[in-house]
Amino acid sequence: MKTEEIMKYVDHTLLAQTATWDEIKVVCDDAMHYGVASVMIPPCYVKPAYDYVKGGVKVATVIGFPNGNCTTATKVFEAKDALANGAAEIDMVINIGWLKDKKYDEVEQEIRALKEAAGEHVLKVIIETCLLTDEEKIKACEIVTKAGADYIKTSTGFSTGGATFDDIKLMVEHVGENVKVKASGGISSLEDAEKYIELGAERLGTSRIIKIVKGQESSDNY
Repeated sequence: MKTEEIMKYVDHTLLAQTATWDEIKVVCDDAMHYGVASVMIPPCYVKPAYDYVKGGVKVATVIGFPNGNCTTATKVFEAKDALANGAAEIDMVINIGWLKDKKYDEVEQEIRALKEAAGEHVLKVIIETCLLTDEEKIKACEIVTKAGADYIKTSTGFSTGGATFDDIKLMVEHVGENVKVKASGGISSLEDAEKYIELGAERLGTSRIIKIVKGQESSDNY
């Protein structure tokens, strides 16, 4: 798979607590240059980034991040605020404790509330696979499908692990036809990125792929 094809799957990501506006601008510049799916940044930078890119790339952000255990009302407010500021896509974290408590209706209703807030905008649901059993991952796939979200996503990148090939296989097998799969966290090579795509991932959340490509280009031009 050509590098430019892989880039179309990438949500180019900078969510570090220390992220500065100068760093966000670099991420936006790279995202536009390489033709990625979106630039994934903290909510406080959505408005300035939206104004900065002027439609050159979709701006996406995170909600209830990274723990997922704020109230549903808080997540809905965050989502509406982000959309008003120019976000085109929303990645929300589920309430993991609710899932483990088998409060499946509550998890589903929260996702529905966020999808209602998002409307026609893309909603991705982060389930934090590294904290779940396979049984819980499968249940999460079922809930996300029923709730009408657009994507299910492996990870925040802020917990004990990121995406794995096995998790993508499992998720692709258990989501409904209306739900796509996003691999996120720890994608550290073009080869891994291509493997995730081959397994059925339709988005890749990563901060490294563009850095790798820029490094290769720098080496080629030396």
